Amino acid sequence: MCRHLGWLGRPRSVAELMLDPSHSLLVQSYAPRRQQHGLLNADGWGAGFFDGALPRRWRSAAPLWGDASFASIAPVLASHCVVAAVRSATVGMPIEASATAPFTDGDWLLSHNGVVNRAVLPTTAAAESVCDSAILAAAIFARGVESLAEVIVEIGAADPKARLNILAANGAQMVATTWGDTLSMLHGSDGVVLASEPYDEDPRWVDIPDRHLVEVRDGEVRVTALGATR
Repeated sequence: MCRHLGWLGRPRSVAELMLDPSHSLLVQSYAPRRQQHGLLNADGWGAGFFDGALPRRWRSAAPLWGDASFASIAPVLASHCVVAAVRSATVGMPIEASATAPFTDGDWLLSHNGVVNRAVLPTTAAAESVCDSAILAAAIFARGVESLAEVIVEIGAADPKARLNILAANGAQMVATTWGDTLSMLHGSDGVVLASEPYDEDPRWVDIPDRHLVEVRDGEVRVTALGATR
């Protein structure tokens, strides 16, 4: 339904992560290689990054390939922590900037790649949009991102057809889940990338198994099965 990407490490420009690689999010917006649901991600895009401890966002309901102003500014936007996404909207969901990841609670940036029945989600006035991803993000924020694994297992049980790939970061740590869609990791000496699919041909990319939790902090990565004893 979408493609997303997260970075935690040395400061890098948003262009380095989103636009410059040979199979960047820009390319994935019109030619994803591993996307199993939908052919295009033309229903919006978002770039979130941390300015010190503050999350900043630039979101649009237009296709990423058509935004010349972002392309001109992205090379000078640099951060040690980035969460970005391109969107393919679920049928019936609004196409608007507020429905586009990353979502935030003021501390975390969060993206959802997938789909979920809104009827299984708790109602919250904090949701940025009526779309399923925004309501899911608000539910996760309400419980606390530290409880992400438990929340995903519970929602997955309530909606067996849900796809619940989550990517979230708060500037000091990054967490992600795989539940029904793809996620790959590139762990280098200067940081860690988590992405729906590899953005280049680097042989160090590793695919994360389905129904797993990834936790990144202080340059270390932990991968555990969702539902496993912690």
